[in-house]
Amino acid sequence: MSRAHKPARPQLRHPDPHQTVTDRIIADLETGVRPWTRPWDNGATGARPRRHDGQPYHGVNVLTLWAEAALRGYTRSVWMTFRQALALGGCVRKGEKGVPVVYANRLVSAGPDTDADPHPGPDSAPRSRGFSILKSYTVFNLDQIDGLADRYPATVSAIPDPALRVARADAFFAATGAVVAHGGGQAFYAPGADRIQMPAFESFRNVEGYYATLGHEMTHWTGHPSRLDRNFGAGRFGDEGYAREELVAELGAAFLCADLGLTLEPRPDHAAYLACWLKVLRADKRFIFTAAAHAERAVAWLHDRQPPAV
Repeated sequence: MSRAHKPARPQLRHPDPHQTVTDRIIADLETGVRPWTRPWDNGATGARPRRHDGQPYHGVNVLTLWAEAALRGYTRSVWMTFRQALALGGCVRKGEKGVPVVYANRLVSAGPDTDADPHPGPDSAPRSRGFSILKSYTVFNLDQIDGLADRYPATVSAIPDPALRVARADAFFAATGAVVAHGGGQAFYAPGADRIQMPAFESFRNVEGYYATLGHEMTHWTGHPSRLDRNFGAGRFGDEGYAREELVAELGAAFLCADLGLTLEPRPDHAAYLACWLKVLRADKRFIFTAAAHAERAVAWLHDRQPPAV
């Protein structure tokens, strides 16, 4: 008598973090909204999102949390898990929905020869190879949590005086050592001359528009072979490599403005890039992660050029 075969259990498919985040960015871009250039009208969308311990988020998680804060109208820049809220004496309100953030879990597997020799000699150290798996976990904004308002004061600009913010931006960009020329009616980075060209300061509608544009071109400047050597094979406007580099520069400007306490002004000329970015992101679900990582690396490189704090 043969045994009856039990039906195989259906395999549960976990959401692909790459696809989830990319789909969200694409949905915003399709409506003409760039989630990194929303008008920053409160601390949750202007400042870098921070963990419960004050550490800032980086890369693509910044974009995800900015977009969620803008969509939900959150006013706080602090995010934490359900358990972290409980450990701190707070509680996520019933019915609140969190947002996934991602991290790379580094795994190490044994090399092919490790198991072949059960008694390796002193010169045959086990070889290993590593790879990363992207994982996600869910966080909630402080606005969704009861009992922690006193622990985290309301988000305010680290430099409230606009004049001080401008002075800080001037000092920051000057310390990078980049050659910046002024004149003409276009902003661009010239790789051959290794020079940034900017319109006159007075030609911008506001001072923060000037620094947002300078931050964009400064991000391009970091890609020079003598610096970060970033090359997507950019050719002319509209091709894939060009679109990829422009997206890195867009995100770099957004991260810089957040770090300097500046408003990121949307550049009207970048509306033409939306279709190019959509084409790239639809074809490559991982590129928004790559672009955010390159932008983060560029911003960190610029920060490293700054004099030590006194």
